Amino acid sequence: MTSRYHEIYDGWQRDPEAFWAEAAREIVWHKPWDKVFDPDQGVYGRWFVGAECNTAYNCLDRHVHAGRAGQTALIYDSAMTGSTRGYTYAELTDEVATLAGVLEGLGIGKGDRVIIYMPMIPETVFAMLACARIGAIHSVVFGGFAARELATRIDDATPKAILSASCGLEPGRVVAYKPLLDGAIDMAAHKPQACLIYQREMEQAPLVAGRDLDWADTVSAAKSAGRKADCVPVAATDPLYILYTSGTTGLPKGVVRDNGGHMVALKWSMKAIFGIDPGEPFWTASDLGWVVGHSYICFAPLLHGATTVLYEGKPVGTPDAGAFWRVIADHQVRVLFTAPTAFRAIKKEDPRGELMRQYDLSKFHTLFLAGERSDPDTLEWAEEMLRVPVIDHWWQTETGWPITANPAGLGLLPVKHGSASVPMPGWDVRVLDERQKEVAPDELGAICIRLPLPPGALPTLWNADDRFTESYLEAFPGYYQTADAGFKDVDGYVSIMARTDDIINVAGHRLSTGGMEEVLASHPDIAECAVVGIADPMKGQIPAGFVVLKSGVSRNIDEIERELVALVRERIGPVAAFKLAITVARLPKTRSGKILRKTMRAIADGEEYGVPATIDDPAILDEITEALKERGLAGAA
Repeated sequence: MTSRYHEIYDGWQRDPEAFWAEAAREIVWHKPWDKVFDPDQGVYGRWFVGAECNTAYNCLDRHVHAGRAGQTALIYDSAMTGSTRGYTYAELTDEVATLAGVLEGLGIGKGDRVIIYMPMIPETVFAMLACARIGAIHSVVFGGFAARELATRIDDATPKAILSASCGLEPGRVVAYKPLLDGAIDMAAHKPQACLIYQREMEQAPLVAGRDLDWADTVSAAKSAGRKADCVPVAATDPLYILYTSGTTGLPKGVVRDNGGHMVALKWSMKAIFGIDPGEPFWTASDLGWVVGHSYICFAPLLHGATTVLYEGKPVGTPDAGAFWRVIADHQVRVLFTAPTAFRAIKKEDPRGELMRQYDLSKFHTLFLAGERSDPDTLEWAEEMLRVPVIDHWWQTETGWPITANPAGLGLLPVKHGSASVPMPGWDVRVLDERQKEVAPDELGAICIRLPLPPGALPTLWNADDRFTESYLEAFPGYYQTADAGFKDVDGYVSIMARTDDIINVAGHRLSTGGMEEVLASHPDIAECAVVGIADPMKGQIPAGFVVLKSGVSRNIDEIERELVALVRERIGPVAAFKLAITVARLPKTRSGKILRKTMRAIADGEEYGVPATIDDPAILDEITEALKERGLAGAA
């Protein structure tokens, strides 16, 4: 089909308020807005001022009332336990209403905070929606987060209650959550009034008398008593949740998401961007602790009346690199959204796609990638193996939904490998230089978004308007600073090349680490890679490329590394000063698959660093340190 993208985007540019007012007709409002956008509210303006709504009602009850009661709303697929469970919209509504009644019984109401510290199980989704139902503000913290990290979030959010579980599951091990939770509460100055603990059969946690409640017993008693909570109307501008992201000062930043604009943007995105119709299975292979899990596991699919898949497992190792294909086949998934890192891991283990051919993927339609830059080699591999469109798109915790994408629902545009495609309505993307002037097409610069931000984006940080302004709005007045660097081409396609602090200065030349990674990833023996700039007394910085080989590669490593150096020299030129390719067994990553380049750079430069709370396996940092020591780098000594 011919893409309607340009028509739709131009329509938004001509009249943004009319565009979002029309999109808002897809949401049920308890009270309509006084103004679609009020520039005098908040830090830069607020959307749907004066309106009242309820997110849980729009995710659940309205679909039951509209005839979707018997449709599957949520599929829980646990590769860790070998079990699956489906919930219809009626069943999910009942579970959420009951848990919301339990929370009301604990004295929790509109505006109160609740921390959710849980694994990838259905009860985590119940908890998020139960908070939304009664107007409480939830804050999901990764289950298994270190006690000190959890304590800082407890003190910032000051929750009345914490919902948790006895344990989470990782391949080959059970991670006990309760000792971490107890330790965090001991450290925190703020003490929650109650903790509701879901006991999993793999680990039974001791409960603290007078504070802890057994989840199953408490919910069972509420069901027996017929206790359910009704949906509580809240202001469209009231917070739905707080999601903490790392701050440069070491203190977490609490990204606030409101109710009204969030629903409007996510509902619009499901059809326009992802091409999903109500009733179709949609799978986001992420974690509910990340913004991706909030937006596209929990809220957006349910707002749209689709079927969402909640997966407890890994792309490889549970049990093999065919895990994703099994889930797609078993649940007839139409669209998958995951991180490029997941596909690099699959490609590393099964480069010829042999496991893929064991499954019926005939219902699968589109793959969306985001979270890390999608290198062209991985994109092309996925296209060749899957024979479906593979779409790179870009957004952030702060934005809540895609800034740029290739909109499947509006008709796909030509794919440009290495680009995250074009800005979506609401996002006026500009590439600026240090003087805050727009750069020419294809010229590297700071990617910024002209204010105001659209519905769904953060209005501020939790209890920190000044910090919000300082972090995002001061460097480029009139713009939101994404802290990403890249360029736009003559067709308006945006390429994200690196975080701005990953742009390295080699003898006065500003170079993108993402461009070098693209070259390294194109080598046939490389599964994944990361380039960081390390300190050099002569040139200021020099690039170091860390590479992981594909499974089964048996060639001489020194020879491969020489080829990589030559490849970068050939495609980027001597200006890159690329002379250091280092083969490692694995790269340090967060649990969502983001490579920890800043930490790698600190190790190389001999700087003090803290082990990131979101790291998947801290032992990898020791492996990186040893690899650097073997090269005689001073910073690693």
